Amino acid sequence: MIKIAPSLLSADFCNIKAQIQEVERGGAQYLHLDVMDGRFVPNITWGPKIIRDLRKCSQLVFDCHLMIEEPERYVDDFRSAGADIITFHYEATPHAQRLLTHIRKIGAKAGIAINPQTPVSMLQDIVGDLDLLLVMSVNPGFGGQTFIARSLAKLREARSLIDASNPACELEVDGGIGEENIREVVAAGAQVIVMGNSIFNTPHPGEACKKFSALLAGAGAR
Repeated sequence: MIKIAPSLLSADFCNIKAQIQEVERGGAQYLHLDVMDGRFVPNITWGPKIIRDLRKCSQLVFDCHLMIEEPERYVDDFRSAGADIITFHYEATPHAQRLLTHIRKIGAKAGIAINPQTPVSMLQDIVGDLDLLLVMSVNPGFGGQTFIARSLAKLREARSLIDASNPACELEVDGGIGEENIREVVAAGAQVIVMGNSIFNTPHPGEACKKFSALLAGAGAR
């Protein structure tokens, strides 16, 4: 089943509990939590304290995306705060395989994200250690960006790599996805669809989740 993962980066934090509950009722399977440090990406968001507090609001899977330098220093804190999936960037550490192993050891699922300029082929030696592979379809750091068209080819390449080496790994895509292209990214092989503005910049985020699920069901995406 294709999973919708609303990105809380685009949520209204004055009404965060209500919005989380609304997307949960709307059928979201994951909550995508973008952690930014102002170094790896030119923006700052939140740390483990916020995630620990948000954990009280929902039992959904917390899909924690670390856009930070030296992620190995912080993964234990995010796991303790309630992260179920911890994804770090291939570009952010020289010891990706070691960190993937450690994330699994502390009880979370382990993911790798790649920036738009990073080839999928760089993951050939570690794809077997992944629970999730995240293809960034925008340059990370800010919500509301335009989908990079060549990301479709990267998704197809990633799909082939996963199918050949680790079929249990989920393929996730993040950035610039909405009604105009959600079917395309699913057709290219994505299974987890991260969406921020397309869900939270609407009058009713829960209804937006239902709409996207219906679009995918109508297209036979399963």
